[in-house]
Amino acid sequence: MEVVVIDGPRLVIPGALIASLLLALFLFFGAAGLGSSPPAQSDPASVAQSPLQTGVDCQVSDRFPDDILRWCSQITRHALVQGLDADLLAALIWQESGGDPLAYSHSGAVGLMQVMPRDGLAASFMCKNGPCFANRPSAGELQDPEFNLSYGSQMLKGLLDRNGDMRDALYAYGPMDVGYSYADKVLGIYARYRD
Repeated sequence: MEVVVIDGPRLVIPGALIASLLLALFLFFGAAGLGSSPPAQSDPASVAQSPLQTGVDCQVSDRFPDDILRWCSQITRHALVQGLDADLLAALIWQESGGDPLAYSHSGAVGLMQVMPRDGLAASFMCKNGPCFANRPSAGELQDPEFNLSYGSQMLKGLLDRNGDMRDALYAYGPMDVGYSYADKVLGIYARYRD
């Protein structure tokens, strides 16, 4: 966490939030230019997907439900950063949380991509060297959609690099003891909704 002092009490702001705000400011002023007139008004649907507002054009198929499409720019941005397909990330999020940033599973996974945190129920999972998720972010951090997407997409990319195959990466990402059924569900959603 980064600490920012604003005339008095200390305000703790997650680094991911600061980075997101700086990126948004850079994109706004870089694209709009200082002192330029505001963009012309257009219909609300095009404004919602405007690169000026979101920083990236949506690359998630419009076939996905609205609960997923509301995260379109964030999903696209993190997919691009990790070299993943935005529709694949959207499929994983649809399977994991249905697009609910506050989703909390019966095993303790948190947020859009249902990442296991170091605390809460997940702290009870023990591996041979201690708690399995001790090096993970907290549940509170993972409830921030931007942080969750950043962490979860990095985790998926790491599993893909390690396993060399998306089905195997999804097998490793998903719940234990379900075999490839989780991976196959995500890949099925991906096949059904992608452009």
